[in-house]
Amino acid sequence: MTPARRRKEGKEANGIARKDCTVVRNSSYKKTNFALRERHNERKNEEYANPDIIPERSKLNVHFKRCEGTYAQAFDKLLEDGIISTRGLKPDADVFCEFVFDVNTAYFEENGGYDFARDFFEEAYRMAVKEAGDERYVLSAVLHADERNRGLSEALGYDVFHYHLHVVYIPVIEKEILWSKRCKDEALRGTVREIIHQVSRSKKWAYPEAVDEQGKPILGKNGKPIRIPSYSLLQDRFYEHMRLAGFDGFERGELGSTRVNLNSLDFKIQEDKKRLMQLEKLVAAKEMKLEQVSEKLVAQKQVNKQYHDLDGIGKTTVFGKIELTEKDYTDVISLAREGILSRVKISELTQKLQDAGARILDLQSSWERLYEQTKDFRQAVKLAPQRVKEVFAEIFAKDRETRELQRTLRRSVKKRDERER
Repeated sequence: MTPARRRKEGKEANGIARKDCTVVRNSSYKKTNFALRERHNERKNEEYANPDIIPERSKLNVHFKRCEGTYAQAFDKLLEDGIISTRGLKPDADVFCEFVFDVNTAYFEENGGYDFARDFFEEAYRMAVKEAGDERYVLSAVLHADERNRGLSEALGYDVFHYHLHVVYIPVIEKEILWSKRCKDEALRGTVREIIHQVSRSKKWAYPEAVDEQGKPILGKNGKPIRIPSYSLLQDRFYEHMRLAGFDGFERGELGSTRVNLNSLDFKIQEDKKRLMQLEKLVAAKEMKLEQVSEKLVAQKQVNKQYHDLDGIGKTTVFGKIELTEKDYTDVISLAREGILSRVKISELTQKLQDAGARILDLQSSWERLYEQTKDFRQAVKLAPQRVKEVFAEIFAKDRETRELQRTLRRSVKKRDERER
């Protein structure tokens, strides 16, 4: 079997359809977690909980930015040089974050493997720098090419590796420090004294307000502005950034998948359980199909026996006529009647088949018209899914308000009529 053929079969491994999705996860950590993330990302562990990490391939991992010293030392150096500030930060606050950029393993396998993944994630790193605000805030960025995808490897019959990018960075915002009211110079009071680059995960990833085309806040039922999950917008930006950079063949991923909340080993176990369930279903389907084939063979064997038995039925008399026993005569008459009834049934089924074919053509034509009519809408969903969602939310909200107003008017008219009576 050729590699191209194996890749084609792997796309729907075990009969399960697959779609490729871009996903970026953003996790935050306390300072005490620096060493843990560093050992994993920089491959400093002697043993790993993930059994699919192949240490011999770690030399193929690609650093788009290598940390000078340890993660903790790099963080302290940024503090010492005044590039970042932890002023006002609680002692147990989260001080660093990690992006993990990802797409289905098969997507890279079908588009060139290692070299394609390296180009893809180099572009993803450029986006990570923009999200961080400055490359100085990025401590490390490494493409992992040493984790074997067990499920796809088994489906394709050769080793396939799961490429993904880890970017460790400091979440920083610009914060204005104002002169206090106690300042002796009244002209300075309330003005900006200095701007610091404060470490703050909560403010860096605060939920922004949804706005309409005029830039006005979109209000919810409670009259307060609707806020959009910042991580959802991050998914949009990753998807759109890679598309604009010339990469395609994938869809926007969904935030909050099971994989976000599981450690590596637990996730592998869960995936193995899913594959086992899929295989069990596949085996059950095969067994059912075999039973059906067996039943058909038995039925066909009986028909063949009856067909060949007809050749030896009856005896030829001296006058050239065929004599039948009473049983043979009854069997022939029964078969003749079944044949006549079958002709009628075949005619009815043929007509139904023709009607169904005409109906399929009508439905296909209707579907093609609908597909063409919704072309602009589908393009809008691809380019700006979040904006389309907001527009529909606004339309539904206005519709609910209109219905509520109509109900209020009906109640008012009813009360007025009751008073007049």
